[in-house]
Amino acid sequence: MAATNLSSFSSSLSKPTPLPLNSPQTHVSLPSKTLQKPSFFSHKASFSHTHKTSLTVSSKNPISEFFTTNNTNPDDHSVSFDDDDKPREECGVVGIYGDPEASRLCYLALHALQHRGQEGAGIVTVQNNVLQSVTGVGLVSEVFSESKLDQLPGDLSIGHVRYSTAGASMLKNVQPFVAGYRFGSVGVAHNDKLVAVRDPFGFRPLVMGRRSNGAVVFASETCALDLIEATYEREVYPGEVVVVDKTGIHSLCLMPHPQPKQCIFEHIYFALPNSVIFGRSVYESRRRFGEILATEAPVDCDVVIAVPDSGVVAALGYAAKAGVPFQQGLIRSHYVGRTFIEPSQKIRDFGVKLKLSPVRAVLEGKRVVVVDDSIVRGTTSSKIVRLIKEAGAKEVHMRIASPPIIGSCYYGVDTPSSEELISNRMSTEEIRDFIGSDSLAFLPIGSLQKLLAEDAPNYCYACFSGKYPVEPRELKVKRVGDFVDDGINGSLESIDGGWVQAKPKSELENEM
Repeated sequence: MAATNLSSFSSSLSKPTPLPLNSPQTHVSLPSKTLQKPSFFSHKASFSHTHKTSLTVSSKNPISEFFTTNNTNPDDHSVSFDDDDKPREECGVVGIYGDPEASRLCYLALHALQHRGQEGAGIVTVQNNVLQSVTGVGLVSEVFSESKLDQLPGDLSIGHVRYSTAGASMLKNVQPFVAGYRFGSVGVAHNDKLVAVRDPFGFRPLVMGRRSNGAVVFASETCALDLIEATYEREVYPGEVVVVDKTGIHSLCLMPHPQPKQCIFEHIYFALPNSVIFGRSVYESRRRFGEILATEAPVDCDVVIAVPDSGVVAALGYAAKAGVPFQQGLIRSHYVGRTFIEPSQKIRDFGVKLKLSPVRAVLEGKRVVVVDDSIVRGTTSSKIVRLIKEAGAKEVHMRIASPPIIGSCYYGVDTPSSEELISNRMSTEEIRDFIGSDSLAFLPIGSLQKLLAEDAPNYCYACFSGKYPVEPRELKVKRVGDFVDDGINGSLESIDGGWVQAKPKSELENEM
């Protein structure tokens, strides 16, 4: 998680009038008017328009290596489950100020956010201006123990869970980072402060809440607040910096922010259904996605099932609207590790069969509607369809609770390149033929935006449209001649030797 450099602005943090910290007898709300007349840092901020939310104060951005559990030994028959043919959220964060059990609460909150990252976890606490850190590779329950948490005293803590897919699996990549520099230690906090930062476009969620003892809590999702009995107060606003110290809460605006571009995939896949993201219930969003699919892509069927777990709520919505029973036709195993040893005699669709088991009593002889949240490469979908048909299903109709994904994400989600995205290469009918289903339908993007109503302009749809609110560096090239090829979208027109944006080949050919 990229950290915004706040250490050079420490002299400016005392300028805003602080809001008092809450006590058990009082309650301080932070309405939206807090940012109507924000205080700005007096120093020039070198803040790039990125996707990150941050709860760290750091003098450096993190290194770019990532974890992997891929096995490169050709004689090893283990199967890696990192490649689940789904987009991957890259991290989840928690920050707690003013609770004597900060590290334990942080540990529990990270457990609630485990779905946002399973490769590594870390917690840093502060006591008497001394930073203590425990980080490790693996799940939260694998990294932390009672003895490890005993090493993390203090009433101020920050935690992080991480997901990544490439590079070296190295412990030093697990955040939060702690580093020494000439003015002391930098990490979660500096001189009795906790800093929460959200990017100017609000791509990723970050919320604030309080416990009954007045402790302030920040987290990526409200489900983390629920577990540690913190009451949700509000979102951290796009471009906002919230500083919590012994004098209260300081709300600053790091830079003027444009119209928000919140990630729509939080509602489609990333967030837990019991979370409220960008002011909307994730459960209700997914239920409505299923209802829309049943209305706009109906089919005669006997049963509706879901690809667990992320397709369940949309499948419930589809079944209710279609008047067809929802049943559990696929059982997901929650006990499969990151790798599993495959026998030398290859088993077809081995990885999917370890994760998903069909229920023949539900499927045999039935016309089945299968609801999933998305299709990325199409490889997993084809295996699921085959699995269901082998269990005796008469027909298999796939319904996808998102529009077709045609563009990679550059704002904090790990997605394949555009060449690997099946919807970028094939029509819906071609994808249907590839995965082997009897019919296939996606959630229409127009219907999705209609559901969001007046909030529709505040969401990012780049993965569905290929139109990016912030131009990714990866889609820019250096001038080599009059026209150069970016290898993704065709040729690019160079302008005065600078960085330029992609144009379709057909458009450039017409211009030439």
